[in-house]
Amino acid sequence: MESQLHGTVLITGATGFIGSHLCRRLANNQRVALHAISRSEQEGSKGIRWWKADLAASTAVRSVFAEVKPDFVFHLASVVTGARDISFVRPTLEANFLSTVNIMIGAAESGCRRVVLAGSMEEPAGAADPVPCSPYAAAKFASTAYARMFHALYSLPVVVLRVFMTYGPAQKDLRKLIPYVILSLLRGEAPQTSTGTRLVDWIYVEDVVDGILRAATAPGVEGKVADIGSGTLVPIRAIVEKLVQLVCPEIVPHFGEVPDRPLEQVRVADVAQSFQEIGWRPAVSLDEGLRRTVEWYRIHSTSSQVSHQLTTAQTDGK
Repeated sequence: MESQLHGTVLITGATGFIGSHLCRRLANNQRVALHAISRSEQEGSKGIRWWKADLAASTAVRSVFAEVKPDFVFHLASVVTGARDISFVRPTLEANFLSTVNIMIGAAESGCRRVVLAGSMEEPAGAADPVPCSPYAAAKFASTAYARMFHALYSLPVVVLRVFMTYGPAQKDLRKLIPYVILSLLRGEAPQTSTGTRLVDWIYVEDVVDGILRAATAPGVEGKVADIGSGTLVPIRAIVEKLVQLVCPEIVPHFGEVPDRPLEQVRVADVAQSFQEIGWRPAVSLDEGLRRTVEWYRIHSTSSQVSHQLTTAQTDGK
């Protein structure tokens, strides 16, 4: 799919989990001039031109767009947390909502061919009176509404992908359930999680990258919203038990040690509609995806970067 992409590409959130996988896929594409934005200075990467900018600052964003003049924009930058604490209201408002508005203004003014925004499974959908379950969900929900407005009013060729629970190798936030459980088991420790009853639609990161690239090239999907998930609900407890069997069957996980969150969303991706809209469907099974993920962490768990993150990482209770 990346071979169908040609032109100048700008990626936000390029140092993040999904963004870094997307960059690796595109860095060797000779038909793509790849640019990426980061808030901090980045060392030179093969095939990537880095720009330093705060996406919440409209002047900085406009300056990058004026220089790069991208044909395609993948806006993946986000504060990713489902925490309900009031301290997350402003960070998610600025990093998730305001940044998205600034990106769409820059894209509309520069005449991009396609903008792909990363929405979220946490966004309320289908309810007559939707109530977001967290500051993160509210910011994503508002961003999707603005995307629809930008398409309707300003003809911005934007596509929103509601990304479901993504997992896979090299997930940097070790508080997330799957890396936390794997690394606990690799250390011989029993992971402590919520009750594990919540049903979740899990999707492997390379499938997400496939969906993002497909959304950039699929014809006639401007203004549309598509789900990027597996189309299957699996409880958290079953994920933990699968990981135990893959890593260390002798360990008994401690369920119920972390409180369940209020207003948790239980949503399953409409994969049939996604295939109809953008011609995408997931390819990696849950068992295969978990196996690949475990192997990556088994190999890299002793690296200095992962070891440093382990000193402060605790499960977020997902």
